[in-house]
Amino acid sequence: MELAHSLLLNEEALAHITEAKRAVFIFEWLRFLDKVLIAANKVDVKEKQKKLVEQLTGLISSSPGPPTRKLLAKNLAVLYSIGDTFTVFQTLDKCNDIIKSKDDTAAYLPTKLAAVACVGAFYERMGRMLGSSFPETINNLLKALKSAESQGRGEILLSLQKVLSGLGGAAASCHRDIYKNARSMLTDRSMAVRCAVAKCLLELQNEAVFIWTTELENVATLCFKALEGSTYSVRVSVSTLLGTAMATALMPKQATVMRQNVKRATLEEVLELMATGFLRGGSGFLKSGGEMLKGASVSREVRVGVTQAYVVFVTALGGQWLERNFAVFLSHLLELVAHPRATQTHVEAVYSRRCVSFALRATLGGLLGEKAQIAAAKEICLAIGKQMKAVEAVVNDPASEGRAGAADVSASQHVMVCALKELGSLVQSLSATASPLIQEPSVGLLETVSSVLLHPSMAARLAAAWCLRCVAVALPHQLTPLLERCAECINNLKNSPEAVSGYSFAMAALLGGVHQCPLGVPHSKGKMVVSIAEDLLRSAAQNSRLSLQRTQAGWLLLGALMTLGPSLVRYHLPKMLLLWRNVFPRSQKELEAEKARGDSFSWQVMLEGRAGALCAMRSFVAHCPELLTEDVIRRLMTPIECAMTMMSHVPAVIKVHGAHLKASAAMVRLRLYDILALLPPKTYEGSFNALLRELVAEFTLTDNSANTTTSLLRSLCHYDDSVLMGSWLQETDHKSIEDQLQPNSASGSGALEHDPSSIYLRIPAAEAVPGPLPLGVSVIDASVALFGVVFPHVSFKHRLQMLDHFAECIKQAKGVRQQAVQLNIFTAVLSALKGLAENKSSLGPEEVRKSALALVMGALDNPNPILRCAAGEALGRMAQVVGEASFIARMAQHSFDKLKSARDVVSRTGHSLALGCLHRYVGGIGSGQHLKTSVSILLALAQDATCHEVQVHLCSSHLLLRRAAVACLRQLAQREAAEVCEYAMSLARRAGDGKDNTSINLNITETGLEGVLFGMLDRETDRKLCSDIHDTLGHMLSSLAVEKLPHWLKLCKDVLAASTEVGGTVASGGRRKEEEEDSEKKDEMDDDIMFTSLGQDDKSKPSVAPRWVTRVFAADCLCRIIHLCENADKAHFDLAAARLAKPTTPKRVIGLYVTRVSSAGDFLVLHLCDLIRMAFMAATDHSNQLRMAGLQALEDIIKKFAAVPEPEFPGHVILEQYQANVGAALRPAFSPDTPSDITAKACQVCSAWIGSGVVSDLNDLRRVHNLLVSSLDKVQAGKGQSSQLYSESATTMEKLAVLKAWAEVFVVAMNIKKESQSMPARPPKGEDEDVGDEGDALPPDSLMTLVQPELPSLSRLWLAVLSDYALLTLPAEFSSQLPPEGGAFYTPETIDTARLHYRNSWASVLHAEALWLSSTGFGSAEDSVEGKTAPVTGTVVTSAPGKNTDDLVKDRLHLLLGISIEFLCFPRAEEPIEDVMSCLFALCTLLDSPSARTHIAEDQLLAVELLNVLHRLLLTRDPPSVQLQVTTLVQKTIRAAQEHLEHIRSSKTDEECVGEGGETGELLPGKSLVFAAMELLVFILVRHLPHLKAKDADGVRRAPQHLSDDSNRLVAATITALAELPALCSPAGSMTILPTVLFLITGVLRETAVKTSDCSVPVPVSAALQAIKTILSSPLAPRSQTQWSALVRSSLATVLEHSQPDARGAGVDEVSLLTAITLFLLSASSELLGVSVLQKGCIERFRHGLDSADPWTQARCYQLLLSVFQHSCRSLSTPYIHSLAPVLVEKLKAVEHNRPSAPAELQAVQEGVKVLEGLVAMGEEQNRVQLLALLVPTLISYLLEDTTFSTASSSSKGLHEFALQSLMHTGPLYPAAFKTVIGAAPELKTRLEAAIRSRQANSKAKTAARQTQPTVQAAPTIKLKTSFF
Repeated sequence: MELAHSLLLNEEALAHITEAKRAVFIFEWLRFLDKVLIAANKVDVKEKQKKLVEQLTGLISSSPGPPTRKLLAKNLAVLYSIGDTFTVFQTLDKCNDIIKSKDDTAAYLPTKLAAVACVGAFYERMGRMLGSSFPETINNLLKALKSAESQGRGEILLSLQKVLSGLGGAAASCHRDIYKNARSMLTDRSMAVRCAVAKCLLELQNEAVFIWTTELENVATLCFKALEGSTYSVRVSVSTLLGTAMATALMPKQATVMRQNVKRATLEEVLELMATGFLRGGSGFLKSGGEMLKGASVSREVRVGVTQAYVVFVTALGGQWLERNFAVFLSHLLELVAHPRATQTHVEAVYSRRCVSFALRATLGGLLGEKAQIAAAKEICLAIGKQMKAVEAVVNDPASEGRAGAADVSASQHVMVCALKELGSLVQSLSATASPLIQEPSVGLLETVSSVLLHPSMAARLAAAWCLRCVAVALPHQLTPLLERCAECINNLKNSPEAVSGYSFAMAALLGGVHQCPLGVPHSKGKMVVSIAEDLLRSAAQNSRLSLQRTQAGWLLLGALMTLGPSLVRYHLPKMLLLWRNVFPRSQKELEAEKARGDSFSWQVMLEGRAGALCAMRSFVAHCPELLTEDVIRRLMTPIECAMTMMSHVPAVIKVHGAHLKASAAMVRLRLYDILALLPPKTYEGSFNALLRELVAEFTLTDNSANTTTSLLRSLCHYDDSVLMGSWLQETDHKSIEDQLQPNSASGSGALEHDPSSIYLRIPAAEAVPGPLPLGVSVIDASVALFGVVFPHVSFKHRLQMLDHFAECIKQAKGVRQQAVQLNIFTAVLSALKGLAENKSSLGPEEVRKSALALVMGALDNPNPILRCAAGEALGRMAQVVGEASFIARMAQHSFDKLKSARDVVSRTGHSLALGCLHRYVGGIGSGQHLKTSVSILLALAQDATCHEVQVHLCSSHLLLRRAAVACLRQLAQREAAEVCEYAMSLARRAGDGKDNTSINLNITETGLEGVLFGMLDRETDRKLCSDIHDTLGHMLSSLAVEKLPHWLKLCKDVLAASTEVGGTVASGGRRKEEEEDSEKKDEMDDDIMFTSLGQDDKSKPSVAPRWVTRVFAADCLCRIIHLCENADKAHFDLAAARLAKPTTPKRVIGLYVTRVSSAGDFLVLHLCDLIRMAFMAATDHSNQLRMAGLQALEDIIKKFAAVPEPEFPGHVILEQYQANVGAALRPAFSPDTPSDITAKACQVCSAWIGSGVVSDLNDLRRVHNLLVSSLDKVQAGKGQSSQLYSESATTMEKLAVLKAWAEVFVVAMNIKKESQSMPARPPKGEDEDVGDEGDALPPDSLMTLVQPELPSLSRLWLAVLSDYALLTLPAEFSSQLPPEGGAFYTPETIDTARLHYRNSWASVLHAEALWLSSTGFGSAEDSVEGKTAPVTGTVVTSAPGKNTDDLVKDRLHLLLGISIEFLCFPRAEEPIEDVMSCLFALCTLLDSPSARTHIAEDQLLAVELLNVLHRLLLTRDPPSVQLQVTTLVQKTIRAAQEHLEHIRSSKTDEECVGEGGETGELLPGKSLVFAAMELLVFILVRHLPHLKAKDADGVRRAPQHLSDDSNRLVAATITALAELPALCSPAGSMTILPTVLFLITGVLRETAVKTSDCSVPVPVSAALQAIKTILSSPLAPRSQTQWSALVRSSLATVLEHSQPDARGAGVDEVSLLTAITLFLLSASSELLGVSVLQKGCIERFRHGLDSADPWTQARCYQLLLSVFQHSCRSLSTPYIHSLAPVLVEKLKAVEHNRPSAPAELQAVQEGVKVLEGLVAMGEEQNRVQLLALLVPTLISYLLEDTTFSTASSSSKGLHEFALQSLMHTGPLYPAAFKTVIGAAPELKTRLEAAIRSRQANSKAKTAARQTQPTVQAAPTIKLKTSFF
């Protein structure tokens, strides 16, 4: 196929391939050409054009197939439009000749069609360039049209459409001819032709004025006729034509209006025309009135088509038109549904309502913005009110004529249903934005809707109830008041049947909506519902006029109650079980007795009551599975079994009392099947036989004369069969009305009145309003579903009987009934097979399989395609269940044979489908050998033109395409977001240039593809599509937001800014003012707009302002952008850096997409003003969801930008200028009517804002602080609040959020206080300093002063929170210990949800409480203070009167420790790391308090447990911050133990064995604190220095490690803690751990002693050195002396080994190791005396250090040596002096000839000289002369000659100065000896005197300067940070 990819057709290659593949080769070439021609170089094309035209025109006569001819025509047209047009007329003539040809054979047809296609393509592409030739062409086509067959007609009409589109107005002369010839074909037999005509006429009406003027009525009638018996695609095409023509008639296009004097139709005329189609169908006004009188109903296809046309009509006129004319449009649609012709039967009425609802939803939902939708909702309210008044007049006026009045009432119910359904949908989609509707008294929405609850018709009452549920879900604060109002009405209007029914519907609907309101309803509402329901059921028997309604209402309410879930139902379960038991007879005897008594009415009430009870049971089982214990199931089975027995008696009762009981009996069966399907089949296996008899009778229609079919077949068949099943219509925009046209019974006729219980059930995701099917269908559906559940549990014998019975039933039935029975049986068998597959059980032995197979195979040849589909599906499922290769092979072979022999279409489709199903379900098993056969047979079939159905035509409806397009984009954007966006923009540019004439309707503006997708979110209602759009935008955002920051921020800002336009009140006054001005401008513009936009294309204007859902998404995007920038470049959060980087940085190329990595202004910090503005707009919106998103964005902004400094004002941060904005954004969230979740979020933002340290203005701080204070007052109001709107857990959430916020603020305040105490006091300002800089900074304690007054009450509340939390975290088995009345902030009913809220806030509260307790000496101070007393109920650890302070401290400490240890023991992975840190901080804080330290140290097991838990924590969580905090905590625990030990030691005289390890030195794991600490510390060390535990194998040495700063700090802290452990032990105990401790310390020294560039000592090294010193200088008892000496020696040996010159790796810091050696020598001299091996090693190391090439090492070595030489123990120092002093002297002497050239070298010499001076000082008087004889000549040799002094280097001069200084210093110290030495060598004296003279001469000149300067290099400049000596 690669050879096909060339500009010219590769004829050579074509000749070489087989005949069969040539067509494919040509098609591949045409596909390539299609891509390449547009992009090719024009010169190239022109060169090869002649040949190309030849090749392409040659293909016309080669009988090309449909896809080939389409491409062929397109390529030819493109070729001519790019290249020369010389030969175009020749080609056109050639095509015309082919079209004229008289050859009518089938073989010639493809050639003709290709020619027709080419003509169309030419005119479409070149239009008027072919000007003069068009009349001939059109005539030709029209002539051919008359004689063509269906394929030809379709192709010719499509070609004509293209001709018209290309020529535009130029073809006016032919318009009438085309119209006359084409119109009659609108009713063509072939559906494809009807579609083509509709498209052709649609094109024609653009220019032909007569279509929408004089011919308008005829066109309408033709369209109505075309819709009769139409398919979906015909309906779409025809409705588009009809709707567009009507819209044009009303508002013609400007150009045509100018050209001709046109009479425009009025709106009334147009709507009347449309109504004719809706009500009278195609017979309209053309046929005589005879049929009208017979009352023949309109064909459903026409009604559905006209409904679609209404939507097209309104969409064409646009949203603004709809806004202005909504009242007329609404009343017109409602009149339709009130018309008797639209509602002749109940099902027809439901269908008509569906159509009207669809027309309303499709227009209002998509075309109107939120403001206009609110106006529309008001309009609907008015209509409902008007209608209700009329109904009330009829009901209250007994004199009105009976029948007419009743007809009015029954018509009004349908109007009500449509209006209320749309009102509900509007309110629900507006969500909180709908609040103006409820708040405006003039609208009276709630009153109006509630009034319909008393409507005489049940359908209207249910619709009103549903509408109230929508209001409550949109505005959750209405939920509780509405429930209360309904309860009140039921109690007050107990005696009105309508009121009992209507208000119970409303209550049930509201309860069903609770699960969509996260904040829920108060628990007491459940009790209220139960008491009302009980009362209704109790009083049902008192008044026969009301018994039915009261019974139904009582059970409906109890069913609805179950949806509130187990936490609430648990309390009412015993009562419910009792009610259920009482509604059924207790025994068989009672059942029998019942049969004999009662009249028809009492039976009806009884059956309804039992149906209601079963329905409530089903709701219980479905919504409270947690409560289904075995005991409960057993108690439920009693009434259920009774119901099963009763079923067998009912037919007899119906015989006696009349057929009107059938419906009630069917309802009982439906409820019974429903609940049994939810229970485990094992529980009722005793009743299988009786039950299956019932089920089989149900779906084989044994006792049912109607031919009802189940609706489940579609859902049981595979999704891919949707083409055959028609279920792909579920995927179209018209799903809700297209359903009516499906073949199974009552399809699409779902309505609430069929099953009132659906008003409280959860709605399937795809539906807007629940639509249960009619009872007859529902019962069969339920029986089929239950059959599938039971079948797998039945014996094989029984299965066989049933399958045989099915075959018999099918045989007995005839005609239509047979089809119905067969369909039901097949669905049941499929359901059973699916059940078997899910249970993984087999079908049964051979005879069962045979019977099943016979049943299925028989239906594969059934003429009904749906049955064939079901049979194929059953075959596949059977193969899956049997799972044997031989069985599958047999079935496949059977189908192969049939396909080879059968000629009829039916069996061919059936068997090809069967093969497909086999492959689908058992693809893996044995399909390999069949696959080839299957494919070859199917390919042969696909080429067989006699059998169209097998050639599957892909059906594409627009929603499907949009879904597919977005799903495809989503995949692409995941990987190639940049390329996708760039390509979309280039398409838009091309379309803009007008070069690319392909009609791209996508209106891509400068906002790019992203903008289009954002726009789609406002128009699309399909959930899957919207979720894909969200994902696609998410992927684009992740890839592009950082690079194209301004673009994405503008997108979000534009979407969010729309929120300011909606619904009047907005937080800031300024903005409102702008709005008013805007609206005035709008008024001025209105007249102009009306004139200019007559029929103007609406695409130029944005369709609707972004809706709240889109705005929430934009706010989420904003947060994501902030997070993305955080991971991108630090400059995003650094204003100074961002300003520096502003000039454009180099471009980077990605594919074709050139992006600037960061062009001007592309840093987030530069857009801070916009970010704050967006967050502010969102946080102050009407929509609660948007407020949440806005607050979240605000919190993110605060956290990320709090520390960003303002470069222009040092000492200030960039956020300071926005203090007022943040305050203003937060204030509305604290108003009393704000929902709890928003207040809770706002508290979080408050604490983040106060704690961020940004607020510099005390007043601003006080404002935000006051918000928190007001919330705190709310918290202190206690549990029982009077006006509670939401559930108790919502209150819990809000209160805990407030206390958490206070806790966070207090923690920050304490930190500030701590920092300010540790900082030095600021010096007073000088006069000239700028006061402005620091003038307005807050004093450090200002936050504390604000928090202080609240602390006494806060600390009590915090303690209450913690004790609640502690109880709530108890395992389930301790639940009996929970207080029965709940805790301080939760009620026992909401315990499950409360746990979540506590989990979110306990950590901060714990930290704050720990700080408070620690700072007040564990509350001892606070208990005496009477602060704000908080009325906290529940179990709180407060100062109980009988407890002393010590017990109180203990209680509190144990509470805090218990919570912490429980949490740290096993923190779940999803717990935020902040909680872990807060917990660790709290523990550290506790250990700062002396009383807590004492308690922990006294109870050693507690401390051990703490350490073990910390160890475990480190195994699961390893951020450095956690590890550091853990080490701090370990250190504090060790210190606490040390203090305790000192306390004990001081009180005991025998100090010997105090401490861990006692006499024996044994440390018990689990009991020993030291052991636990060691375990943990070793774990940390080994994690950071894994080589510590490795043995030095093969003597290969590793270089020490460079650790990160965090690791360095950690290792240092660990080592410090380790060194403190021996002090906790008794002498014996310390001997147990010291080997390990010393091993680790020396190991760390080895691993971390890295030589640094600046010669600084790494932190772990200095810690290790300090640790060595700590351990060596600790006082140890004499008895362990020998062990101790051995230990010290081995440790020193280890260090010596590490520091061996050949063993050391590169980069080791020799100095650190020498320091360690020195420490050993100085601190443990007695243990090391006389150990010659060690002494030798030490001397070696020093010698090596002296020989070092590094001056710094030399210098430090000299310093260390001096300290060894000067050691008080002479016996230690003497060997070192003897060995190393000569080396030293040699070194110093050598300097004369090798003078220092750098300061470091000079310093080394100075340090050496100091050692020599030290030796001189140490020497005895008699040896002084010899020692000075070493020092003085050396120093004199350092002096420079006068002549060389001036040219010497600075270091050399420094040496001279230093030597002179030292000599001047030494001389006076030892005058006699000095003279002796100088006298012995005259040249020394000369040199010294010369130097002194020269110096005096210099100093005279520089006396003044010299006096103030210090001596050069006098003191050593190297100082260790820590002095180890």
